[in-house]
Order: sequence, then structure tokens, then C-alpha cells
Amino acid sequence: MNFVNYESKDGISYICLNRPDRYNALNKEMLEELLKVVDTVNQNEDRVVVLSGEGNAFCAGGDIAMMKDFGNREFFDNVMDSIAGIVSKLYMMPKIVISAVQGSAAGLGLSLALTADYVVAHQEAKFGMLFIGVGLAPDGGGHFWAEQRLGIQKAKQFIWGNPRQVKGEEAKGMGLADVLTDGDVVHEAEKLGQMLLASPLVAMLKTKMTYHEEQLERLNYYLEKEKQNQWELRSSDDHQEGVRAFLEKRKPSFKGK
Repeated sequence: MNFVNYESKDGISYICLNRPDRYNALNKEMLEELLKVVDTVNQNEDRVVVLSGEGNAFCAGGDIAMMKDFGNREFFDNVMDSIAGIVSKLYMMPKIVISAVQGSAAGLGLSLALTADYVVAHQEAKFGMLFIGVGLAPDGGGHFWAEQRLGIQKAKQFIWGNPRQVKGEEAKGMGLADVLTDGDVVHEAEKLGQMLLASPLVAMLKTKMTYHEEQLERLNYYLEKEKQNQWELRSSDDHQEGVRAFLEKRKPSFKGK
């Protein structure tokens, strides 16, 4: 089974995370496959990209089971470099990227959703960084995306706000979502994509790249800093407790260590 489905149709590339039994949680193999798909899309002639998740969630974040192997530096580096490659390519892609969010977009899943130029969300979709719940700080450029959409002060409080997730209207009011729907999010994203294809896209993409090229150095700083953060935090007492509590389905007891 492919962990990532890809289709090109009528000028739009569709990338769909396909691990619905795990709420599209991203493991090492899935990240590597997603990076290859993003590379393919980056090189095709489509001008719009729709990023979605199969099943009841957009993406629940990084697979907790993967973290047991983070003590292996090569494994850790491969995972973090795949994540950085995916979000950087999506951010710098000379196309309009639309994320279609249903269910939960959490942790790394939210970082992935926020790479988009437009976030289309179901009214009942849930947005949360939630890294703090397992004693970690955001990765996947999460600090960058939160700063871009919320500003630093609100970004900090949103990142620290575990276990709270925001839904629908609140997410749109905060600036995390751009378009809300009570229908099928991929269909709504497709309608937006078709409208964009009938717009002066060359001019629109000049605006996108004017902003993004100037911000790329800042994104790269965050990605490198996040990689360093995660390597240091992986062995903290709070992270170990957060993972144990998650697997045991209980509330963690953090000690600030």
C-alpha cells in the first residue's frame, strides 16, 4: 500500500496522505515517500497543488512509535532531513499550494498544513501544535508557520497551549485557516484551485516568490534550530514521561526536567 497517493488532473496536483488507520501519522517510510512525491510535483507543469489526508484526519503528526528509534543519530537525522526537505520544497514551490484539512491537523501534521498558501478547513477540523504534550517543541517549521500566521507572542502561547485544539471559526479568526466549509474539503479546495487557474497566476506567483525568497533564510534557521531542539529534548525526563503517558493513555506527570 502506498502511504502517499498522487494524481495530476486538469492542471492541479493532488497529494493525499494515505495511512487512515493511523490518522495519517507520519513515520520514516511515509516521510521519505512524501518527499519523493513532492519532488515529482515540484517538477511537473501543474500550477496548483492540493494537499489532503485520507479518512477522518488530515494528519495526526509524527508517529509516536518512530520516536523510540530517535536515539540512533543516523535515523534521527534522516527523519528530520526528510521533514525539512518536504516543508521547504512546498514553501518554495512556484505553484499555489492549498491544504484541505478535515479532522485533526496536529503537531507535524499542522506544520505540514500550514506550508500552504491557502488552508481550506472543515468547520469541525481541529488545529493544535500539541508537541508540548510529549515534552517536545515544534518541528517541520512549526515555529516559522505559527509566527507567520499568529505573530510571535500569540505563536508562543498557541504552541504552549496543550492539550487545547482550536476548531473551525476560531481557527479562521486566529488566521490558521483561510476558507471554511461544512462540505467536502477536497472538493472545496478543488473549486478554489480551478478559480486560481482562471486567474493571472504568473503575477500571483511573482508575489508569492517575492515574499518567500526573502523569508527562506529565516525558515532554514528555524528548521535547523528545531532539529537541534528535538535532538536535545529526546532524552529529557519530560519527553520520556510524555511518550509513556501517551502509550499508556493517561495524563503525563511532568517535572520540568
